[in-house]
Amino acid sequence: MGGQYNYRVDHNKKDMRYLFSDWKRIEKSLKGKFIYLFLDYDGTLAPIALTPGMAVMPEKTKDILRKLSKKSNYKIAIISGRALKDLSKRVGLKNIVYAGNHGFEIKGPKISFKSPVPFLYKKTLKEIKVKLGKSLSSINGVLIENKGFSLSVHYRMVDNRNIPVVKARFYTVIFPYELTNNVQVKPGKMVLEVKPPTSWDKGKVVLWLLERRKLAIRTKKREVLPVYIGDDKTDEDAFGSLEGSGITIFVGRSKKTKARFYLKNPEEVTRFLEAMART
Repeated sequence: MGGQYNYRVDHNKKDMRYLFSDWKRIEKSLKGKFIYLFLDYDGTLAPIALTPGMAVMPEKTKDILRKLSKKSNYKIAIISGRALKDLSKRVGLKNIVYAGNHGFEIKGPKISFKSPVPFLYKKTLKEIKVKLGKSLSSINGVLIENKGFSLSVHYRMVDNRNIPVVKARFYTVIFPYELTNNVQVKPGKMVLEVKPPTSWDKGKVVLWLLERRKLAIRTKKREVLPVYIGDDKTDEDAFGSLEGSGITIFVGRSKKTKARFYLKNPEEVTRFLEAMART
């Protein structure tokens, strides 16, 4: 893949470097490249909140993304577990790619994609939501969200002692559907995601978008360098897909991640985006 970034990639946390300690080398690698910037939303662009509805991206971050989106050597894609409509409304910027539901629905300049999910799958999600609602109704703080292509059970507001109960009841409901390969489960940060039983994930979305972009600029002979920033378990698929061929950045601290660098929080993500805008 184009955009080879000459750092040895290692999955061991002790080898993951703090991004700003290596900024001069990173800055040098950005120059002269076409940068495809991939970003998660919650915990990356917006601070983690008690409920999905409370997660708001700072105006400062939005302004920097707007500035980057207007640069001729940048393309931006935001890839999130949120529904496409919700994601695009929260970010509210034109000329960027939005990939909602972990990439099962994508919209942007010259892109309009929705995964061909069978009607029976969506019917299954509604059925699962009803069953989970009954099973988890006695536990305070649980939020169940049907996003059309996926279903999320959020338990950030649940008392710690009840979290094992939430997980046990969740898997009791889901197990028969997993067993018959009707759904798959992806755990995230204080959330359990029910998704279609396909191999489509954030990593494959990134590679698909990169190939589209590389074909579009092939005649210009410009090297494409992917930069991916995320904070959740679902972002590991993207970190893995770019191993050895891009700049991968985990937001926060993790004992195990495939990312090569880390930033401490969304505020540092904004600082990094500012630095990129100046290069």
